[in-house]
Amino acid sequence: MPRHAGLPKPTKTSIPKSLLLQFLQTVDNDAAARARVLALETEFRQRVGIHIGSLPAKDAEFAKFNTNPFVLMIHSRNKGYRNIDQIECDILPAKVFSSMETSAGRMVEAVVLPVYGWEVVPSQMHSADSVLDGKKKVGNVLCLATLKSGPRCLNDEMSKDIAEDILANCEHWANEHGVREIDFTYGVLYGTRKQSNKKDWHILRNIEEKLAGGTLLESPNGCWRCKFQKNGITVTVTIRIGTELWNYIGGTESMFTELSTSIIRACIIPSEVEPENYVFQISDLPAIVSMQSVPENFNVALLQRSQLEWFFFFARHFCDQMTEA
Repeated sequence: MPRHAGLPKPTKTSIPKSLLLQFLQTVDNDAAARARVLALETEFRQRVGIHIGSLPAKDAEFAKFNTNPFVLMIHSRNKGYRNIDQIECDILPAKVFSSMETSAGRMVEAVVLPVYGWEVVPSQMHSADSVLDGKKKVGNVLCLATLKSGPRCLNDEMSKDIAEDILANCEHWANEHGVREIDFTYGVLYGTRKQSNKKDWHILRNIEEKLAGGTLLESPNGCWRCKFQKNGITVTVTIRIGTELWNYIGGTESMFTELSTSIIRACIIPSEVEPENYVFQISDLPAIVSMQSVPENFNVALLQRSQLEWFFFFARHFCDQMTEA
């Protein structure tokens, strides 16, 4: 399929570790931000515990794993396996990752949105709200969001469906909340615009093409948003991915740091020793978790020094490259 002429060319996003440390210090010194981090941590800890308890157990039946026999054979050849017990050790972790992929996103939404004043919208199939995950009224503007777990989880059909849902329901949403303006976000929990499969941008293209009985105020050509008016309702639709999404949700550029700090505190136990010089199989991991940018006297209460490499590891999922400074 040829590239659409209006599709914007995203630039590579870079996050300096020095900036991450600066944001971490800012959050650490802000009483309100620290309170939000601790509230998020508490809720994450509880929900992650419940989530872990629902994952496939070691005594799960093989029939429930839905494995692909061809993939199993190719993987076994790649690893040089000779015995079934060798591949068994790989099947359970793979299934655990798969199970977490399908439900972790919803858990994150349920934890984070209320802390920043958003209301979680329950899934209601075949209703005007079925496309919504969160909403928040700011003055005379109704902010709505549909959230997806990753930058490549959308396909062409889903792009069309979301566009049609926005066009069909925008008047209902506005009238229900007594507003004439809607700020709609298609949000992705992690990743970057460059990592996106660009199906998210095609939501905007579909809105432009399917808009009937309305006026296009801003074209999506060359950008990641569009704006239209329909029967007196003004709707802005924006694609927000990764850090842009979270900082928008929180209303502050430090929100992503609050999120990452809280989930690390909830999931990673601090070590009493300095991180070692590991031998990694993934070639760029040493640079990602390197502590070279961390001054010897760097100290914050929210994260222990041994957790900082996890901070960098987590943040790498929200940029195209990470630099030391």
